[in-house]
Amino acid sequence: MKYILIGIISYFIGNISFAYILGKIFANKDVRDYGSGSAGATNALRTFGKKIGAMVFLGDVLKGAIAATIGIRWGGQTGAYIAGAFVIIGHNWPVLLNFRGGKGVATTIGVMIFVNFFLTSICVVIGLLTIIFTRTVSLGSIFGMASAPIVAVLFVRPFDTELLVFCLFIAGMSIYRHKDNIKRLKNGSENKL
Repeated sequence: MKYILIGIISYFIGNISFAYILGKIFANKDVRDYGSGSAGATNALRTFGKKIGAMVFLGDVLKGAIAATIGIRWGGQTGAYIAGAFVIIGHNWPVLLNFRGGKGVATTIGVMIFVNFFLTSICVVIGLLTIIFTRTVSLGSIFGMASAPIVAVLFVRPFDTELLVFCLFIAGMSIYRHKDNIKRLKNGSENKL
């Protein structure tokens, strides 16, 4: 029962869309009507500027961290994985916004900081280096997230099966949510910073 409760609470924490809320407060606009149509930090950055983009990113990281903290306190490491999965799902498909959310990168970072800080640090560096060299946020997001299972296998000792399964989940989720970006990357039309 506690895991169900963790999942429900985390899902609704994920529904708190900082891109949507801050866009409405500061610009009276729905971020989903602009750019990529995503309610996330990158689209907020492109639509509303650096200040709001940074605030959205921090807010999304924070909600991932809050959910993971609740999961750990109520259900240990397994609780953290459940909370992490559901807060990301809640961010990506928020019922309160008709299931039109973001892509979950910042929220995933917030979760992963509490799940495994060492692994998260490596994946963030991989993502940032990709963004710096390609000037393409989506490519950095995909590479950073997709590297998580590989980093878990190569560098996390002792080997943690639950962590690997969770990393496969976040990598798969990120690739799926970036499917339109992947198409644009293939045809050379993806936006750069």
